[in-house]
Amino acid sequence: AAMNSYFKPVRRRVACALLFVAALAPALSAAPPPGGMPRAQKHESRHEIEQLEEAWRNAMLKSDAAALDSLLAEDYMAITPSGTLQSKEEALASMRSGGIHLTAIALSDRKMRFYGSMALVTSRAEVSGTTTGRDISGGFRYTHVYVRNQQDVWKIVSFEANRIREPGERK
Repeated sequence: AAMNSYFKPVRRRVACALLFVAALAPALSAAPPPGGMPRAQKHESRHEIEQLEEAWRNAMLKSDAAALDSLLAEDYMAITPSGTLQSKEEALASMRSGGIHLTAIALSDRKMRFYGSMALVTSRAEVSGTTTGRDISGGFRYTHVYVRNQQDVWKIVSFEANRIREPGERK
């Protein structure tokens, strides 16, 4: 009898676990196949993201706050090369005030990965320009995280940029 009472909680946990798995089964079966989304959808999404990356580049070069506003999600957050956090409103305000002024952005070495309704883009950018009057020209690596929202539109939710330092270059 003591042994049977010992297994009651174990049987209850096993039953709960089985119910949990049964409840998840429909969602798991609807998950994309290993390796992400179907090839045709991935190709279409890759093309969309490439166009959005070019739209972002143009918005930055033209200091076009309205275009940038349309690319960024409401909960967008950036980590700038100086390590500060910047919300969507702060990024737009900086652009509107002329706090950041870029005259050239040459992108290369782009890599794109998809995880369901999320895309991770890494690129190299050779930049010419200033921020608050200080020259920021040079090479950067940056990451954009895109999420496909409920309206089926890709939006940038996160951005991080880091300066590429040459060997021996001071910080």
